[in-house]
Amino acid sequence: MSNETAKYNPLLCDPETGLCEIPGLKDERLSVSKVQSEVKPVKIIYFTDPICSSCWGIEPQLRKLKLEYGNNIEVEYRMGGLLPDWSYNSGGISQPSDVARHWDEVSTHYDMPIDGDVWLEDPLNSSYPPSIAFKATQLQDNDKAILFLREVREMVFLQKKNIAKWEHMATAAENVGLDVTKLKSDYENQAKILFEEDLKLAKDYGVRGFPTMFFEGQDGAEELVYGSKPYAFYEMAVLKLQPNAVKTEYSKNWETLFSKYQSLTAKEFAELSGTPRNESEQKLNDLALKESLEKLTTKNGAIWKLRHIKKFLPL
Repeated sequence: MSNETAKYNPLLCDPETGLCEIPGLKDERLSVSKVQSEVKPVKIIYFTDPICSSCWGIEPQLRKLKLEYGNNIEVEYRMGGLLPDWSYNSGGISQPSDVARHWDEVSTHYDMPIDGDVWLEDPLNSSYPPSIAFKATQLQDNDKAILFLREVREMVFLQKKNIAKWEHMATAAENVGLDVTKLKSDYENQAKILFEEDLKLAKDYGVRGFPTMFFEGQDGAEELVYGSKPYAFYEMAVLKLQPNAVKTEYSKNWETLFSKYQSLTAKEFAELSGTPRNESEQKLNDLALKESLEKLTTKNGAIWKLRHIKKFLPL
């Protein structure tokens, strides 16, 4: 893949920068508006998209940040509108099948399972429908909205499902305990307005790619983490704004981690448990053999889940 190709196509995310960029936006300095957190010392405004592979790539870091600094941070999820449609033809990319091999490549780079064959078997025509659905879920329950986002990401990245189709969005909502009837109503009405507000906010902030995280302190200080970065970058942003923040010590045994996050990849388990990456997959496989976990295998990696989930815990 050439740099020129990656530059102009939103789905050809650049592993070097860790970004999925929106085509046509100028590379201008990002500015942060003064949005104050009334609850936690640090507010994180996270611009993302359901089909952003770089955003999937930072799930291990983000989950760890919530576990260690959840008492100090509030994460506000905003949808960025990565793929409006396929009306453009630039950088040599003109159809969904052009993205398939790229997703397989970035799967290896991020060490997170991504199966690009969805673009060959049942391609999405836009990321707007699942983004609007996410805004609809926020109208019901913010915690379940985050679970919903995780569900649709697992659907598209691992299960090769076209999450722009209502049937899959409805299934994801039902899986996390949302009211599907209300979701449908909100999806067709208020959520569209909320999504447009997110797009406008992204433009106001100068967002041109995902993931983009704005860290804002109560005193007006601000930090920006742009693209996929190692965990230390996110932790450093919090500590610069809140030097006295105390890291929460959490249990790193597998039972506790899977009760908090109902599905984990080997990379996530390594990040959260402190298990060396070359040992984490074997540990999860052993638990699957003992029937403690279920394993879903794709051509580019796997994900493990508890066999029986009795309740959803807040994130």
